[in-house]
Amino acid sequence: MLLNRSLLVLMWAVSLFGLSIVIGSALASPYPTAAKEDLAEDRIYSPYVDRAYPDQVLFGDTHLHTKLSPDAGLIGTTLDASDAYRFARGEKVTSNTGQLVQLIRPLDFLAVTDHSEYIGLAPMLRDANPLLLSNPEGKWLYERFNAGLEGRMEGFAAILTDAATGNDRFGNPEMTRSIWTDFVHKAEQYNEPGRFTALTGFEWTSTPKGDNLHRVVILADSAERTSQIVPFTSFDSFDPEDLWKWLAGYENKTGGQAIAIPHNANLSNGLMFNGKTFTGEAITRQYAETRMRWEPLHEMSQIKGDEETHPLLSPEDEFADFETWDVANLDGSSPKKDDMLQYEYSRSALKLGLKLGNAIGANPYKFGMNATTDAHTGLATTREENYFGKYQKTEPSAERHNHEVIPADDPKLRIYTSQEAASGLTAVWARENTRSEIFSAMKRKETYATTGTRIRVRVFAGWDFTTDEVSRPDFIAQGYRRGVPMGGDLSDAPVGGAPRFMIRALRDPDGANLDRVQIIKGWLDDKGETHERIYDVAVSDGREIGADGRCKTPVGSTVDIEKATYTNTIGDALLAVHWQDPDFDPKESAFYYVRVLEIPTPRWTTYDAAFFNIKRPENVPATIQDRAYTSPIWYTPKS
Repeated sequence: MLLNRSLLVLMWAVSLFGLSIVIGSALASPYPTAAKEDLAEDRIYSPYVDRAYPDQVLFGDTHLHTKLSPDAGLIGTTLDASDAYRFARGEKVTSNTGQLVQLIRPLDFLAVTDHSEYIGLAPMLRDANPLLLSNPEGKWLYERFNAGLEGRMEGFAAILTDAATGNDRFGNPEMTRSIWTDFVHKAEQYNEPGRFTALTGFEWTSTPKGDNLHRVVILADSAERTSQIVPFTSFDSFDPEDLWKWLAGYENKTGGQAIAIPHNANLSNGLMFNGKTFTGEAITRQYAETRMRWEPLHEMSQIKGDEETHPLLSPEDEFADFETWDVANLDGSSPKKDDMLQYEYSRSALKLGLKLGNAIGANPYKFGMNATTDAHTGLATTREENYFGKYQKTEPSAERHNHEVIPADDPKLRIYTSQEAASGLTAVWARENTRSEIFSAMKRKETYATTGTRIRVRVFAGWDFTTDEVSRPDFIAQGYRRGVPMGGDLSDAPVGGAPRFMIRALRDPDGANLDRVQIIKGWLDDKGETHERIYDVAVSDGREIGADGRCKTPVGSTVDIEKATYTNTIGDALLAVHWQDPDFDPKESAFYYVRVLEIPTPRWTTYDAAFFNIKRPENVPATIQDRAYTSPIWYTPKS
């Protein structure tokens, strides 16, 4: 008990100061096992001289829009990339509706990713840009947007039609280049290695027939390289394979690095993970390898819903129905069918990846986890009590709950502001806060997703970890030496062995205590069928985990719904556990990821109801259990 309390105090202090892997140093001898083995020849006293593993967790947003996106700047967003970076760095800014807003703590990194299609059109229209007016179509749009409400609606409808059909009415790359060059140089102004990382990128907005196939493109490089190109658009192609060719071309031309991150598979109506190419052909090994080369992550959670799993896909998962958007595709033009769901959620896609990998020799859905906001306000707000909405019209107000975010013709397919999720954040394990380190973590999938808070979680899997090691001061060093971190691979199981996991989870220091830590396992049996199982591996408040691996006792709730308050009188600040898979079969491919759940807290709509003294919306729950999802660890049998 004394050791556990010491660990709690150390980890808590470490969390506050952001030095996450100094955990246990104060308890370690001058020559920890890891340091003695690494430095045996030189006998260097300091145990940290040659430490080369990732030793800090960084939180950021990799999907944010400003006024450069047409669907932001043309409908009220006035904040630009400078405002977005300043806000992420912790500064107080004035929102698009004139409200002061600030983060509770600065982010470590931010990628501004405006839509590449017609990027910068809104400020060009506002400023009567000469390049725009020299183009007949640009002049027509300028006249429409200056012809009152009816004209603006006509112009905006034309732009939406262009995006849906892939029609570029300008065909002038110089218009894009002028905006893009200015943007990438703005990022240089705010990039401060070691303190804050300003990443650049864009969103490729492929939406065939209203079905979402969007990707966020992240570039690892400075303006010296990123200014050499103009972003790829859906006017160039709707096919993801053409985007991957563009990414390869970017790297070949500039010597830089790039990845793409799919998101909102839940609005793709079954297209995102359907086991086929964009043209409907069966996936080949080459396709699978190419996809994983360019798309190492999937965006698990954001404003437009959570994508871990669905109640119909995971009926035994009592936490499956979380911030669910499942009525239609992206534009509300086509209703959702139940048989589409299996191709839209991360857990089912990971299972399908095992099956396809076994059949074709490569897994096309072997992705890690991240989460973002996708806010179109320039404001990366993810906490329930500080949520500033997706659009200018959905910033805090007494009227925002009933605004139609997806105004479908069929009322049953509409999505309202109240259904937006105050999510999420990407966490990366890195050595330092720089572009190269953050990008490297994303490439190797040593990342995890949170639904908005800054839960800290670390997991290692190996074959010979012992029960006490998760409490040892050299926990991380041993994890890297004898196992693999999140995003890693296990293979060649020893005779009679089974994967063993060491997991530590620490609450957000400004947030709620933890309810439980779970391992989600998926596997492929000898008949070629996939399965999933949830194991509660650590639970708070002394509750018991049954022989079936589940804790049947809920954590309870301290939420006062009317006042929108809660207390940390339940749950634990720290949960740490060693766990061995009791059902392991070395002949079966499998994946494991960790899900960490907080205790219930008020949802953002409940905070709104208390602040504005309005009725709480009935189409969403009053409380929420924020969570973190780690990238999986995969097990592959011997060939």
